[in-house]
Amino acid sequence: MIVVAGEALIDLVPQGTGALATLTPALGGGPYNTAVALGRLGSPAAFCSRVSYDAFGEALLDRLRETGVDVASVQRGTEPTTLAVATVGADGSAAYSFYVAGTADRLFTAPATLPPGTRAISFGTCSLVLEPGASAYEELMRAAAAQGVFTTLDPNIRPGLIPDADAYRARFKSWLPSVSLLKLSAEDAEWLGGTPREWLAAGPAAVVITQGGDGLTAFTRDGSVYAVPGERVEVVDTIGAGDTVNAALLHGLALREALSAQGVAALGADGWAGLLGFAARAAAITCSRAGAEPPYAHELEG
Repeated sequence: MIVVAGEALIDLVPQGTGALATLTPALGGGPYNTAVALGRLGSPAAFCSRVSYDAFGEALLDRLRETGVDVASVQRGTEPTTLAVATVGADGSAAYSFYVAGTADRLFTAPATLPPGTRAISFGTCSLVLEPGASAYEELMRAAAAQGVFTTLDPNIRPGLIPDADAYRARFKSWLPSVSLLKLSAEDAEWLGGTPREWLAAGPAAVVITQGGDGLTAFTRDGSVYAVPGERVEVVDTIGAGDTVNAALLHGLALREALSAQGVAALGADGWAGLLGFAARAAAITCSRAGAEPPYAHELEG
């Protein structure tokens, strides 16, 4: 079982151009998209979050159930669902503004236990910024790592949600001893101001950096660097691409029985080439269609 912990929200995606373009609601949130992608790839997955009882919240849970994701660990609340208004650039890249005051996912509390059979747990995005929920997710991360659970982190930086950049950067560094695999975009890496070697020295077994259409690069503790090019595709938008990479990496590691620091260290050049290539293909499919629509396993066969 791979658990994904973090927010579920509604992306309001513009249809057309201009300030008054029609906004279409789409199910989203970095952790939520990762959970859906894991389910579509065929990995046993569970979602750990706090979701509203409103119509958006019901729709979010319905999709998880349809995808085969276990929702027994989802807490519920009467507060509204978080909204994220997307702006899609000419190159398909997406930027967001958020409506988060008083929303359900901010009131998440750390569960006493993880689902039975949990092998890995993934964290990231807004859930690690917005209090009081951020401290609860942080508590869960540290507890899971202390129990020997493989932990992944995708900070997925949203600067507009971070009131004190220096404080967040310090907090990010404090998470690294509890992180097994750190995945982040090149833009996130630049904003954080560190280097893969610095982050590896603090705890992770590997750091994977995504570079959009230019591919992915993995850095490991033994000093090795592994890279694959991006898959060429006609980009509709990049919504959910990074989340698909998260899921593909976890799914691939699970198939290789490598959800441990030792397993990651043993991958070698061939293992990393296969893993990163799989993640690049999965992300390309997501980019080829509107919104966060990660691929199913059969779309990646061969």
